[in-house]
Amino acid sequence: MLAEGGQMDIEDRSTRLAITFRSVMQAIAKPGRIETLTGEVPPAPLSVAAGAVLLTLADHDTPIHLAGKVECPDVESWIRFHCGAPIVGRSECMFAVGRWDDLAPLARYPLGSADYPDSSATLIVECAHVEARGVTLTGPGIREASALNLPERAAFQANHARFPCGLDFLFTAGDRVAALPRSTKIH
Repeated sequence: MLAEGGQMDIEDRSTRLAITFRSVMQAIAKPGRIETLTGEVPPAPLSVAAGAVLLTLADHDTPIHLAGKVECPDVESWIRFHCGAPIVGRSECMFAVGRWDDLAPLARYPLGSADYPDSSATLIVECAHVEARGVTLTGPGIREASALNLPERAAFQANHARFPCGLDFLFTAGDRVAALPRSTKIH
């Protein structure tokens, strides 16, 4: 909604960011749960969900790595304008965005340390679909089991074996997001 003079109403934007933040936190707290995100439409090829996650969680202190087709001038400019976030290499990032194959190899991202496991990266994996089917997930936040279509199984099992270190993942497609924290076991 625009206020007089064409300015977006600050209250509306704050409300939308709060709703998005809650949805992302729900997805992280309940691995495999799919949430729908809305917000400003980022430039292609960035999905609405990936854009909403970045607008909500990134700021000028949040280094971001762009991989593959999302590493383009339009996306870089959009992130810098809306978040103020620096675009960096994969070994320096807090967030990385791209398709699964473009994000590899995973070992090059910050994995945290025994003293600071929270210093690891979160990868936002752009997918064709995010669906509650596929591999079985168990662990914190999951009552018995849930399911999620992952691009592969072995890499996520190896990531879980590093716990409490390791990467966290957000899977995005269109306006949908699901999370896979490193604490989740993949069967």
